[in-house]
Amino acid sequence: MASASATLLKSSPILDKSEWIKGQNLRQPLVSFVRCHPTSPSVFTVRASSYADELVQTAKTIASPGRGILAMDESNATCGKRLASIGLENTEANRQAYRTLLVSAPGLGEYISGAILFEETLYQSTTDGKKMVDVLVEQKIVPGIKVDKGLVPLPGSNNESWCQGLDGLSSRTAAYYQQGARFAKWRTVVSIPNGPSALAVKEAAWGLARYAAISQDSGLVPIVEPEILLDGEHGIDSTFEVAQKVWAEVFFYLAENNVMFEGILLKPSMVTPGAECKDKATPQQVADYTLKLLHRRIPPAVPGIMFLSGGQSEVEATLNLNAMNQSPHPWHVSFSYARALQNTCLKTWGGRPENVKAAHEVLLVRAKANSFAQLGKYTGEGESEEAKKGMFVKGYVY
Repeated sequence: MASASATLLKSSPILDKSEWIKGQNLRQPLVSFVRCHPTSPSVFTVRASSYADELVQTAKTIASPGRGILAMDESNATCGKRLASIGLENTEANRQAYRTLLVSAPGLGEYISGAILFEETLYQSTTDGKKMVDVLVEQKIVPGIKVDKGLVPLPGSNNESWCQGLDGLSSRTAAYYQQGARFAKWRTVVSIPNGPSALAVKEAAWGLARYAAISQDSGLVPIVEPEILLDGEHGIDSTFEVAQKVWAEVFFYLAENNVMFEGILLKPSMVTPGAECKDKATPQQVADYTLKLLHRRIPPAVPGIMFLSGGQSEVEATLNLNAMNQSPHPWHVSFSYARALQNTCLKTWGGRPENVKAAHEVLLVRAKANSFAQLGKYTGEGESEEAKKGMFVKGYVY
């Protein structure tokens, strides 16, 4: 890994070689201690991460113009579903072959600034024997890692879920940093048809805040992702109201946990009607509602808003992103897509070595389209029918 890391670090402002491996030279907090002594004897102490400068630089690198995130962090079980759709067994060899296909697309780093990996992939080598992390670094793509342990039922709620994984997170994130990861992802969900209950919203917000604080303490930029599920018949106004509540709670608890906003990235849902709503929204309506939400709830200090696709078609997700970038705003508004980048690529590949080149070309077409959308220059011309097919699955489990 050392040689590939050094190549990136000479041309990137993130880290130099020693910092990439050990993170020792950036332990200079923006703020070490702030003490207030009011008339009462209370003392308030705020501690910033010792990786503060590095976190800010990593976040800025990922939120660079014309680039976004490739989310390839599907669990082994979910990856198995993807492979089954093209007739492949869920074996480590097949997962390795598919992930090798994704990270090795020539020139991918022109459009992709970060790649979220599953733990298996972070420690995995390609089919050619090169470390996955090294291949990404050579492409000037920052490696990231999914750190949550998945959703489980939330007792006392309206059949809602909460995300587990805080136990042992500090030691895991420290190990991931040593392996080369520089950002993390934690996904929790909010269901509109099931409430959402105040309990579920608070649990989601608190869990995200604790994860974010722990990740920053280990040198990883946390992606904060409270996904508001597309499931339901509700209209776009209902989604907007719920999103306002969720993001208010999230930022309240982020602040309570002394999370540095300049060193995080967000992965929100776009504000859309429920997938089963009869009244569909145009890209302009999605953009108007989503930007209104961002302006009301997201501090300008946050460097990047990396939207999830949430079951939208490849083209729909790109059109909506492009519409958002037609108006001025203080953030890098971009993408962190999984299926909306991979779907056509996967089907083109089909598990056949002779199709690798064609699959790479399809992946680059999608990445380039979203790069244009991030710059507000996407037209939607020449898109295939496959790319226009919706991918929403009711009750989808990752």
